Parts: sequence; structure tokens; C-alpha cells
Amino acid sequence: MSDPSAFDHYAHQKKHVHDHEPGHHDHAPVAAQDEGPPSEYEIMSRAMQELLEAKGVITAEEVRRRMETFEEEFPYRGSRVIAHAWTDPAFRKRLLKDGKAACAEMGVELEADRLIAVENMPEVHNLIVCTLCSCYPRALLGMPPTWYKSTNYRSRVVFEPRAVLKEFGTVLPEHVTVRVHDSNADMRYVVVPMRPKGTEGWSEEQLAEILTRDTLVGVTVPKAESGNP
Repeated sequence: MSDPSAFDHYAHQKKHVHDHEPGHHDHAPVAAQDEGPPSEYEIMSRAMQELLEAKGVITAEEVRRRMETFEEEFPYRGSRVIAHAWTDPAFRKRLLKDGKAACAEMGVELEADRLIAVENMPEVHNLIVCTLCSCYPRALLGMPPTWYKSTNYRSRVVFEPRAVLKEFGTVLPEHVTVRVHDSNADMRYVVVPMRPKGTEGWSEEQLAEILTRDTLVGVTVPKAESGNP
């Protein structure tokens, strides 16, 4: 079992490295503008927060600190979990069988009832979406990016996944089947990408460096040349 405290140290290191990478950014080719008014779920969420603040249950400062934690620490938990699955076949089997229980082994408690890990293979590529709103494994990947919540992505990825993937620079061979998985309030997904060739002998920390949020959602694939062995 891994030491949960290792996530905090690793998150700081990885954030420092990524913040200084040339061209590092957090936008995507999928357009997210012109989204219109907030959804019913966003309105309900805001109203609930205001009500809890008014009753003194939470404060705006507590919400802000929680958001910072999501942004600074949580995104790298998923990278660590998948890197461990790449190097430990027994853990990988447990992750594919019961994602939530496997993550708990590494000190990651998830908010949804179920986490389903879907494994990419030479003939199958998996892609995650939430067509209803923006359900997302926040405790594993941090806050969902703007493009993931956009109507553009949520509507198009179901009907033209290859076109959406191409906008992220991911072009798959025609023989590869693209499977789109729709998250909901009770169930989240995470993609287990194929381990790239050329990473033999890498440590889990080195492997985690090439596992970004986008690779675990399925819009991109990890590449050995992006690591630092």
C-alpha cells in the first residue's frame, strides 16, 4: 500500500515542473464559448453554497481553500494511481475490478459510489464525458476543465468522437474502436492509457509525469518523449 502523504509532496513537485514547461496552458481546441446562461445544476449549486454560508455552516474562505486544494493537489492523484497500475499488475487488476476500492488503497477517497477504470488497448480507445452536466472524478483529477463542461464537448463527443479527438491532436487508426463513457452522479470513469514504448525501467514518479489529466479523460495519449527519465 502506498503512503497517502506522498501525494502532497509529489503534487508540489509536479505542479512546479508543469508550471515551468514551455507552452504549458489549460485551454483546449474544443470551443467553450457562447455557453449561454448557467445550467439548472449550476444554479442549484450556487444557491446551496449561499444558503450554507448564510447559515454559518461554511464560509467563502473555506470554499476558496477547498478549491485551491482541488487545483494544486488532486489533479496529480490520478497520475500516481495509474502509474502504480502500470508497474504493479496485481494492483492494475484490482483497479479494473473495483476502482474505488483500489484508489482507497492509495489513500484516495472518492465522492461517487463507483469508479470504473476503462483500459485502452491496441484495438480500443476510451473517452469520458458527462452528457448531463459535468460529473467528473474530482478527488482523482481535480476540477474539470472548462472544455469538459462545455455544451460543445458534451454534445459532440458522443456523435463525432474522432473529430473531437483530432482537435486535441489525437488521431487514431481507423481500426481502433472509440468507446465513449457517460458519467453520472453515482458513477465516474477514469481511463487507463496504454503504457508507451520506451518507458521500460522508469520509476512510478517518472511514469506519472507523462500521465496528464487529458490522458486520463482520454482526449490525448501519453508519450514517452514528454517524460524526463
